[in-house]
Amino acid sequence: MASCPLFLLVPQPPPPLVGADGCPICAGRGHLPPSCRPHPGRRHGYPFRCDSSSSSPAPRERPPRPREQRQQRSGGRGDAVDPVGFLAKLGVSDRAFAQFLRDRHKALKDRRWELCSRFIDLKEVSSGFELLGMHRHRQHRIDFMEWAPGARYCSVVGDFNQRSPTENCAREGHLGHDDFGYWFIILEDKLREGQEQDEYFFQEYNYVDDYDKGDNGIDAEEIMRRMKEEYWEPGEIRSRKSQLEMVVKLYEQMFGPNGPQTEEELGEIPDARTRYNEFKASQKADSSSLLPSYDIIDNGQPFDIFNVVTDRASFEKFQAKKPPLAYWVEMRKGRIAWLEKYVPTISHKDKYRVYFNTPDGALERVPAWATYLLPDAEGKQSYAVHWEPPPEEIYKWRFGRPKVKGSLRIYECHVGISGSEQKVSSFQEFTSKVLPHIKKAGYNAVQLIGVVEHKDYSSTGYKVTNYFAVSSRFGTPDDFKKLVDEAHGLGLVVLLDIVHSYASADELVGLSLYDGSNDCYFHSGKRGHHKYWGTRMFKYDDVDVLHFLLSNLNWWVTEYRIDGFQFHSLSSMLYTHNGFSTFTGSMEEYCNQYVDKDALIYLILANEMLHQLHPDIITIAEDATFYPGLCEPTTQGGLGFDYWVNLTVPEMWLWHLENVPEREWSMNKIIKVLVSSNQNMLSYVENHNQSISGRKSFAQIILNSGKCSVGSVDDDLIRASSLLKIIKLITFTTSGGAYLNFMGNEFAHPERVEFPMPSNDYSFQFANRQWELLEKGFHKHVFNFDKDVMSLDENERIISRGSPNILHCDDTSMVISFTRGPFLFVFNFNPEVSHQSYHVGVEEAGEYQLIFNTDETTYGGCGTLKSSQYMRRTCDKRADGCRNSLESALPSRSAQVYKLVRILRI
Repeated sequence: MASCPLFLLVPQPPPPLVGADGCPICAGRGHLPPSCRPHPGRRHGYPFRCDSSSSSPAPRERPPRPREQRQQRSGGRGDAVDPVGFLAKLGVSDRAFAQFLRDRHKALKDRRWELCSRFIDLKEVSSGFELLGMHRHRQHRIDFMEWAPGARYCSVVGDFNQRSPTENCAREGHLGHDDFGYWFIILEDKLREGQEQDEYFFQEYNYVDDYDKGDNGIDAEEIMRRMKEEYWEPGEIRSRKSQLEMVVKLYEQMFGPNGPQTEEELGEIPDARTRYNEFKASQKADSSSLLPSYDIIDNGQPFDIFNVVTDRASFEKFQAKKPPLAYWVEMRKGRIAWLEKYVPTISHKDKYRVYFNTPDGALERVPAWATYLLPDAEGKQSYAVHWEPPPEEIYKWRFGRPKVKGSLRIYECHVGISGSEQKVSSFQEFTSKVLPHIKKAGYNAVQLIGVVEHKDYSSTGYKVTNYFAVSSRFGTPDDFKKLVDEAHGLGLVVLLDIVHSYASADELVGLSLYDGSNDCYFHSGKRGHHKYWGTRMFKYDDVDVLHFLLSNLNWWVTEYRIDGFQFHSLSSMLYTHNGFSTFTGSMEEYCNQYVDKDALIYLILANEMLHQLHPDIITIAEDATFYPGLCEPTTQGGLGFDYWVNLTVPEMWLWHLENVPEREWSMNKIIKVLVSSNQNMLSYVENHNQSISGRKSFAQIILNSGKCSVGSVDDDLIRASSLLKIIKLITFTTSGGAYLNFMGNEFAHPERVEFPMPSNDYSFQFANRQWELLEKGFHKHVFNFDKDVMSLDENERIISRGSPNILHCDDTSMVISFTRGPFLFVFNFNPEVSHQSYHVGVEEAGEYQLIFNTDETTYGGCGTLKSSQYMRRTCDKRADGCRNSLESALPSRSAQVYKLVRILRI
């Protein structure tokens, strides 16, 4: 991206999370019920009206995060909005950037208003999956809806209708499409031979819950008769059938042939209260009336329709009545009755595609909202799969969502390469073999990459083709639900690496030229294509594209109970140059003509929607350019993320390992990159980047540089493993509340990751993990070290205790020390020199106990420190600007963690 190493660029201070919880558009509203039918007169949202109303409680206030360093989100509908609020907190006084934030806030308000003109609120904007795609309707039919504004004709084709483009279509007389380009198709279930249509047009079938209710064969006429006799009392039905009888009598009395003809005959009209009392007296004499007796209280206040009371007897009688729900249950037949009477027009696991007639000819595409895909017999063309398992086979969730306590320790993994065999592993294998290992290793979160459907396996899953579908190469949607459920049962939160920064350019499966036009989901011209990756760029200023992307985020949380997202490669979407430019850290680079303001607005809306609808959601920003305000609340001009990924840390370590002799490492440069911007920072030593860059793993670099043979235990191997351990420990202990490790690196996997591709003859040699190394000496020691580091944080909450306080950083001795809460961390990076007595400054005088030592024999170290050296007491010798110091022994390439267990008052 830049001409100089990434880690040499000093990142802008990441915004601390203060966050906002509130509805940015308008009040909350419940989801539309599934029994919606077309209504072309509606202007807001889809052209539908609901058969029944639904409501939901307003979004509850987001609870504070358990991490101590995180403040409770303070934004909301009633809080003051300051588009440049976070600049003063960070001490930024750039006028051009402040004006850019103000202009962006105005554009954000316009975008919200634009959304309001089509949808009610963010909840409806992000609920498109409830209507679009293919859904079962209770009135023995399936509704299909798709957005294709550039098409002239739309139909659903597949084996279920012999691929007929005219049988299931949308055209004149079949609702067609609305003004926004949404096509609506009804696929009627077929009546079995000898069966007759339902007598009542509102007859419904319950396909899922209690699917055998109503299948007892009671005749509908008998049900209606019971309802009249058992629910209504004598006279009530008559009174409801003649609601205008009193009005007719009154009209006849006043204006009929026997009514007054002159003003003298009319006489003097009494006042309203007198006429009302006369009316009440006549009503009391009519004992046959069973209507409730109402009274209106006139206290001189403005008329209020709700200020109506009844007599106590009528009120209690009304309250005692119960609606005839049991009768409606009988009227609503179940799945058994449906199967006896109808043949489904499209069955579970049937393949289908959508057919478009466009100005350039006919097209067959995979529906954009399809939830499951499978290739055809030849493997060349993909089809959407109608996923509608019978009720007894639907996956039933067993565990609730866990909550993160303290820091976030993420285990990043790719399902396909998670096995030891040279093949594509499945969700089931990952669930049974890898999830228990993650729990054993001490991590509390699992981050999945490459789960969303993609055609090119060698792209690691980043060239997404179908955003609502799990990759069929790993298993079925229910297999993925089981994976998430089992992870929750182990106390692991599940994060998904989501790619909304670009999309696959594949025109047969993906969204590119979806409806035959070039302006559907992506920008047209050069702006719609990534400059280097051959992918397509979304049109973030389009309401329907926002509808698609926001609904996609909500879909994964609602359908699969995902606990959070890492937004991949934000620099690709934030700049028209896709992040491939030299960044110097100047504020002008974040507000010039190359910044995509619409992409920033989308990220703000995405964070507001996710945190409003799902208060415990976790959002992580992966941005190599360190855009200002990533983790600031949206009400203060930020983007609203919970964490940001410091991509300079792995670049720094890689640059040092490959280009700088170990004796020449600069401790000041290292510590500057690690802690210059610590708050809400996610750090890692290495992740999956080896799979797309062709690099070696860090273990491979260190072991090869030490000329060590894997599996042996000698001095070179000990020195090599010691360097890897202190790199991992200092990266972990300086992180800002979150740490990430890629699958296999916890036991120093010696091989790189490389997916099958033409350059390696589609080999799976490096597309797996060598789990058998866990039981071998060197790798076993490294895994014990990594596991104990995670356990140390689990027990002591180390990285959730504020920012590190650097006390000692010496390039000559190559020693670094810092404190974090009551803990003291001492690192000796010198590859040759050990110190028998080294003084580091401490702020608190007292006794410090050694609780972690990388030189232990269980971690493959030399075990230099003795048990008598585990408890150290400070002395009054000044060091590092502190009045007290701690004397300790520092073996070469080692690190120690001390805990203040007793404070001495002098």
